[in-house]
Amino acid sequence: MRINFHGAAHTVTGTQHLLEINGSKLLLDCGLYQGKRADTYERNLNFHFDPKSVDAVILSHAHIDHAGNLPNLTKQGYEGLIYATRATAELGSLMIRDSGRIQESDAEFVNRKRARHGESPIEPLYTEQDAEDVAGMFKGVDYAEVFEPIPGVIARFYEAGHILGSASVSLEIEEKGKKIRLWFSGDIGRYRMPLLRDPILPEAVDYMIMESTYGDKSHSDPQNAFVEFRDVVKRTVERGGKVIVPAFAVGRTQELVYNLNEMMEDGDVPRVPVYVDSPLAVNATQVFKNHPECFDEETAQFVLEARHPALDFNMLTYVKSVEESKALNERKEPMVIIASSGMAETGRIVHHIRNNIDNPKNTICIVSWQAPNTMGRRLADREPQVNIFGEVYKRKCDVATIGGLSGHAGQDLLMKYALGVKDSVKQIFLVHGEEKQAMTLKGLLNERNLSQVHYPELHESVEL
Repeated sequence: MRINFHGAAHTVTGTQHLLEINGSKLLLDCGLYQGKRADTYERNLNFHFDPKSVDAVILSHAHIDHAGNLPNLTKQGYEGLIYATRATAELGSLMIRDSGRIQESDAEFVNRKRARHGESPIEPLYTEQDAEDVAGMFKGVDYAEVFEPIPGVIARFYEAGHILGSASVSLEIEEKGKKIRLWFSGDIGRYRMPLLRDPILPEAVDYMIMESTYGDKSHSDPQNAFVEFRDVVKRTVERGGKVIVPAFAVGRTQELVYNLNEMMEDGDVPRVPVYVDSPLAVNATQVFKNHPECFDEETAQFVLEARHPALDFNMLTYVKSVEESKALNERKEPMVIIASSGMAETGRIVHHIRNNIDNPKNTICIVSWQAPNTMGRRLADREPQVNIFGEVYKRKCDVATIGGLSGHAGQDLLMKYALGVKDSVKQIFLVHGEEKQAMTLKGLLNERNLSQVHYPELHESVEL
């Protein structure tokens, strides 16, 4: 048996781990590499294996850095099934279609620049239609249900607690009379997060491929983030302002909606209109509603007591049309507007910020990490003015930053995750982490006498 680390090695993006077992090839995730525009196109276009030679794909969850290159894989000849939990199959289909639209838009943007320099145009990595073609290849599987993706491999999904439908993957492998158990963590979630069940930890595994995103730090209690967000909403509404929240369409938006529902149901904040203004978020939320089996006990109990769905309540409106979105900026009463993108670079959120940044009653609430050189980062840094659509706007509104909402496990849970298999594991492979974070985690595990930890290079091949 051989593992080939073709993505998310020495980085946190583009997960692709190719297993060679009994003469067959099994691909764990097929994510897009996301980085500098100049690097991403060629890297995503050219696989380090022949897609036609892959026999099966197992998908841990729907995020684009794990699922986003599936249309390109099939476009280049992959014809097998894509195994995923039922929620991931539905959410993944939605997200890669959205990614297809983005690929077409990005190619159009690049080609305008190439035309000015007399260069030939490029094709999009894949199109929305290519993504549509993938939808029929998904094979939805229940958590803990046994399936056999390739001969000699018995697989099961276990709750990862990261986003709706996310899973860790257990593989019981028999090759040449030898039996081993391999565990692929996918992205590990956190305890006590809104909506989702807690991650299930591995036991008695021989080999483990494990994320290390936050190997250098632990997170604060999610309840602290809830209290901070509640206080921001309360004080903004009480002074007659709007709360404007840039948020990622899948996961973060639904968590915020659930929290606002709970706050208003309990009377902790005034009942004001809440608007989710993102087409992808609206569609993704419907997928969430379709899969209540993924919700935790607290959410199920809240639904029962409140007598309405967790992600819908009488103060909430899902905005679909551009006209509805524009109309929000004509209204002056207190409200909460959640829109993508999460770093305030594109989409409807940019218009909402432009229309509300000069009112001191308002608050722009930053709820996730912001990359350097984005408008979200400039707002998080409280810069006195920002450039929007080529014009300079003075920031008179308040800015609040809420930490502790990451969907990834922090250092403390990663340690617990790895040390739980200390007595059985022969090798742990740390992936999905930058070098500083992964090596910090590796050092701490070594100190706890777990020495068999490896941080593989990109495209490294390891025989078990």
